Amino acid sequence: MRSVRTRTGAVMPVLGQGTWKMGTDPRRRPGEVAVIRLGIDLGLTLIDTAEMYGDGGAEEVVGEGIAGRRGDVFLVTKVLPQNASREGTLRAAERSLKRLHTDRIDLYLLHWISAHPLEGTLAAFDRLRESGKVLHYGVSNFDTADLAEAVSLPGGADIASNQVYYNLRHRGIERKLLPWCRERGIVVMAYTPLDDGRLARSAPVNKVAIRHGVSAATVAIAWTLRHDGVVSIPKASNPGHIRENVAAAALALTADDLSEIDRAFPAPASEIPLETV
Repeated sequence: MRSVRTRTGAVMPVLGQGTWKMGTDPRRRPGEVAVIRLGIDLGLTLIDTAEMYGDGGAEEVVGEGIAGRRGDVFLVTKVLPQNASREGTLRAAERSLKRLHTDRIDLYLLHWISAHPLEGTLAAFDRLRESGKVLHYGVSNFDTADLAEAVSLPGGADIASNQVYYNLRHRGIERKLLPWCRERGIVVMAYTPLDDGRLARSAPVNKVAIRHGVSAATVAIAWTLRHDGVVSIPKASNPGHIRENVAAAALALTADDLSEIDRAFPAPASEIPLETV
């Protein structure tokens, strides 16, 4: 599995596992845990979660899934904006650590812009890093202007990543945000790379997939990885999806493939506001 390095020295695989919508139904938990474990076995050792997902249930699923494998995993979780005051961030991190059954978070993100002053959140991130409970930190759903302001604050120079909505149908970050981050060594993490499954059913993407003998989902994820400095975190709900996701890391799309995809899903002609889910 290829990896990327952030400007703070964090090294993470380019492809991981998302956990949005996990942890909401105890009846599904054994299957969710099994999918996470299979993903780790197949090389998807970056796992992304958040205290918001399932009101902490997804973190509990992840904690069970990585039991005995913590040393193999790059673990990402997020603090909710309403919890992101200086002291609130410290308390939220402790709750996440408990649910994840670990003593450290590899990358801790502010889930989206908070009403609390960002200086306090960054100060809490720095304190958590000093204690060894967080190794690296970053943000999520920040547009270019917000991110530029964030990196100018005390502690902002250590923002390692920005997690944003990015896929074939939502390409707005390519105009400004993506190159801005690449120039500064801030890794972009693409969430919902399959656009909630819609791209896995796309006829134009499937046409490319047939040429390579893979699924449309594999092609759509591989497309997000064509840029350096981008990590993709698709969610998988069953073993078959996990295997399709893993195949994306090894798929090299040709120039003809990319041209065909561009015709079906053109980049926006002008700058648009940052899109979110």
